[in-house]
Amino acid sequence: MDENEYHFITHWKMEATSQEVYDILSDTEALSKWWPAVYLDVKETEHGNENSIGKKVKLHTKGWLPYTLQWDFEVTENIKPVTFTIKATGDFIGRGIWFLQQNGSDCYISFNWKLEAQKALIKNLSFIFKPIFSLNHRWAMKKGQQSLKLELLRRRATTEIELKRIPKPPTPAFPHNIINNKRF
Repeated sequence: MDENEYHFITHWKMEATSQEVYDILSDTEALSKWWPAVYLDVKETEHGNENSIGKKVKLHTKGWLPYTLQWDFEVTENIKPVTFTIKATGDFIGRGIWFLQQNGSDCYISFNWKLEAQKALIKNLSFIFKPIFSLNHRWAMKKGQQSLKLELLRRRATTEIELKRIPKPPTPAFPHNIINNKRF
C-alpha cells in the first residue's frame, strides 16, 4: 500500500431495521442536516436511474483536523436495503461500500472505504502523518454513528415534544475554518 493509500473498515450496530438505516444513509441531500460534523455541504447533481445507479453527488466535508475536502461520488451498485457502493473522485479517489445486515431488532452496519489521497496536504504528508489522518477518519465515523442514532430517534418521533427532547447532532470541529469555504 502506498503511503497516500488508506483502507478503513467501520462497524456500527443500531437498534433499527436495515430499511431505516438505508433510507437515512442513501438520502444524500440530508447528510449535512443529520451528520453536520462531517458533511458541510452536499448537492446531488444527477439522480441516476430508478435504482440510483449513476446518481452523482458533490460534497464538501471535514473531520476533526482543520482542513476540508472537496469530492464527488457516483453510486455504482445498489441493492436496497442491503448494500450500495460509491466511487469517489476529487481530493481523494476510491471506493466505499456500505453493507447493512439485519439480525433481530439490530442492524449491523459496515463501511469499507479504500481511497488514495489526492489533496496535496494529505498526499504529501501521509508518510509522516498517516496515523493522524487515520484518527481523523475514525473521529468522523464516530460522529456519524452518534448522528445516525439521533436521526433514527428524530424520524421515529411522533410528537413535537419527543422531537424537542432529541439533542442536536454533533457540529463540526474548528468551525472557524468553514466560514466562506463552501464549494458550491
